[in-house]
Amino acid sequence: FRPLVLGLSFAALSFAAAQAAPAKWAVDAGGSRLGFSSKYSGDAFTGMFRRWTADIAFDPAQLPASKIVVSVDMTSVTTNDPDRDETLPTGEWFDSKKFPRAVFTSTSIKAAGPGRYTAAGTLNLKGVTRPATLNFGLKITGDKAEANGAVTIDRGQFGVGQGQFKGGDAIPLAVNVGFTVKATKVK
Repeated sequence: FRPLVLGLSFAALSFAAAQAAPAKWAVDAGGSRLGFSSKYSGDAFTGMFRRWTADIAFDPAQLPASKIVVSVDMTSVTTNDPDRDETLPTGEWFDSKKFPRAVFTSTSIKAAGPGRYTAAGTLNLKGVTRPATLNFGLKITGDKAEANGAVTIDRGQFGVGQGQFKGGDAIPLAVNVGFTVKATKVK
């Protein structure tokens, strides 16, 4: 009788733990965007990554168990400027042949006010891993969600921009990365 009670207790605990796991979310690639903005000799420009994925397990009631992993295909960068688009994949900038992916992995997600969150974690870009924190707003309606947020990255810490562009004279070291993610809860 005792082994049966222990077995049922373990099964109940396992079921409760599974129920407490945050929901998985599937990203709507067509409705989502990952982009950046900077300046070159004082002139503003924007760019985006056409291919990226996000593995999201999120529940506002289960933040300690929530997790976000975003993987960016660095070869998919575009700024709609042919010269810049030809230069960004080179070793001087992203070196996308050697480092084809950049990955953000959250280590903690915390509430920052109603509908606002911060996801602290690490960004691995061009073979360098540094702390990064995403700030985002989130609206969940039924099984649909939309997040909008940003992070500022110091490109110099990752070795992005070498030679005449290593400093921040022509192109600032701080690069603003913004995103809109639309997702559906996985059932």
